[in-house]
Amino acid sequence: MDTVTGSELTGLVDLAHRRGVRHIAIGSGRTPEALAFVDQFTSRWERTGGEVTETITWPEEAASWLHQATRFMGAGADLWVMTGPALGWAQMTRRLLWSTTWRPEHALVTAAVSTPEALRMIGLHNLDGLTGVNSQGVTWTIHDGRQVWPPHPTRHARHRRARRGRP
Repeated sequence: MDTVTGSELTGLVDLAHRRGVRHIAIGSGRTPEALAFVDQFTSRWERTGGEVTETITWPEEAASWLHQATRFMGAGADLWVMTGPALGWAQMTRRLLWSTTWRPEHALVTAAVSTPEALRMIGLHNLDGLTGVNSQGVTWTIHDGRQVWPPHPTRHARHRRARRGRP
């Protein structure tokens, strides 16, 4: 797992504010990078008027992740923010889906778990509504079993010019 970028952190905080939430629970793996993200996000979120109701960590390997999933859901949050590493995140997310009322549309995830490989560990069809931010701060959403990205601005501008008959 790479260290979170400033663009990624800003993108996640902005997304949470646009959703109008105040209370957030943060979940992460136990690597130094994941724990650093938790500290950075918590600091930024609280400086902008939000409240972190709970921070939960989970191992990469466990018997079931039920204890962590139950604590995560019991945090009284409006939104859940999650990061990797990918394997532990996938296991935790499966447990949340199978054993709690957690829904992906109420979660934001970091670039560490935004890769196609990480998302396939759970199955895109199980993650409808999940939203994430890549390391450049670009937002994506899972919709109808696909990871949907915004149109690329350069490609979009080229397409508009070509339709008008300009190079």
